[in-house]
Amino acid sequence: MSAIVAIVGRPNVGKSTFFNRLIQKREAIVDAVSGVTRDRHYGKSDWNGTPFSLIDTGGYVVGSDDIFEQEIDKQVELAIDEADVIVFMVEVESGLTGMDEEVAQLLRKSKKPVFLAVNKVDNAMRQDDAAEFYALGFEKIYPISGINGSGTGELLDDLVLALPSQTAAAENELPRFAVVGRPNAGKSSFINALIGEDRYIVTDIAGTTRDSIDTPYNRFGFAFNLVDTAGIRRKKKVNEDIEFYSVMRSIRAIEHCDVVILLFDATRGFDGQVQNIFWLAHRNNKGVVVLVNKWDLVDKDHKTTLAFEKEVKKQMAPFVDVPIVFISSLTKQRIFKAIETAVEVYKARARRIPTRQLNDVLLPIIEHKPPPAYKGKHVKIKFCTQLPTAYPQFAFFCNLPQYVKDPYRRFLENQLRELYDFNGVPMTLFFRKK
Repeated sequence: MSAIVAIVGRPNVGKSTFFNRLIQKREAIVDAVSGVTRDRHYGKSDWNGTPFSLIDTGGYVVGSDDIFEQEIDKQVELAIDEADVIVFMVEVESGLTGMDEEVAQLLRKSKKPVFLAVNKVDNAMRQDDAAEFYALGFEKIYPISGINGSGTGELLDDLVLALPSQTAAAENELPRFAVVGRPNAGKSSFINALIGEDRYIVTDIAGTTRDSIDTPYNRFGFAFNLVDTAGIRRKKKVNEDIEFYSVMRSIRAIEHCDVVILLFDATRGFDGQVQNIFWLAHRNNKGVVVLVNKWDLVDKDHKTTLAFEKEVKKQMAPFVDVPIVFISSLTKQRIFKAIETAVEVYKARARRIPTRQLNDVLLPIIEHKPPPAYKGKHVKIKFCTQLPTAYPQFAFFCNLPQYVKDPYRRFLENQLRELYDFNGVPMTLFFRKK
């Protein structure tokens, strides 16, 4: 499990630049929905061996000062609600503004650790100018430059110390299956159909504390906790806030679960927002089951399950070894098949293969089809073993690990998946010097 860090502040202070520096831009998960005035960024970061999830709360296109103040208040409150630590970002070029003071006032009311980062401090003169932000009332300021990275080390050193303790789950704690997805995809109906009762776990009011509820569940001779992230009912004019909140809530649920049950509306398709949640689950190395809900509303004459599944897996590539179940929460069609599949994925994620068996099976395959020669040099894999980790990781010991390229890595991963049924489970392969 890792903590959640939210970056908040008014527009154009450099939040996205700082975010991209921490998670490396090529790994950023970005949701850009047509008609929405801001992008939301979600990603994973690590500092000195401490992992955490990072959320860039984005900015707004301002219609007027009053509208802006209302909207930024909502978004900051949502970030405070879900995050463990807040990075409050301002910038030295414009100096202290009324908008900064509005955000600071909200943050001071929270009991969450807040780190005041003064961005765009890239010379000595601006270092002195940054001192005016002490007027916001925070004990310490962190002058940084999101562009060149100066000052970010000190900020992150203190930030990771403030993150909650990341202890392993108790041995007797039940496995956790999290149901995640966009609002109105049918998550509430799915949960209610499974447990046999209506349950609402949140209110209509943005900013109300909303906790995920674990529902103990026992089927197929297997006990687990079903983490309900559904129950968000729409209220006029807060659609964007609910969408933003639903993703934050999905992140929290994903961080603390074993298997992600990703449910989406077949009539809307496997769109960008659903893909973001899928890749977040993958990056967190969780088991994944994809549920195509409301399949009863799709015109079967124009789209078969095979054709639809092919489209979805094209969007998932290269992680396509994921079970996809077509369901209808309303008619309860295949909802128990969905849970049965999630149990199978959980067991696959926990699967341990004895080292001797692994070598007896894989080494002949490797010998028959060895890694391609690189620069006239031949890679010889002598030994392999599964590492004692929460999800499948394998170490292959060879003479020239640096010459094992991605195509051969994928070949070995496919062999492992085919031999030992790791359907729905992320996998990591390491090559080390023998």
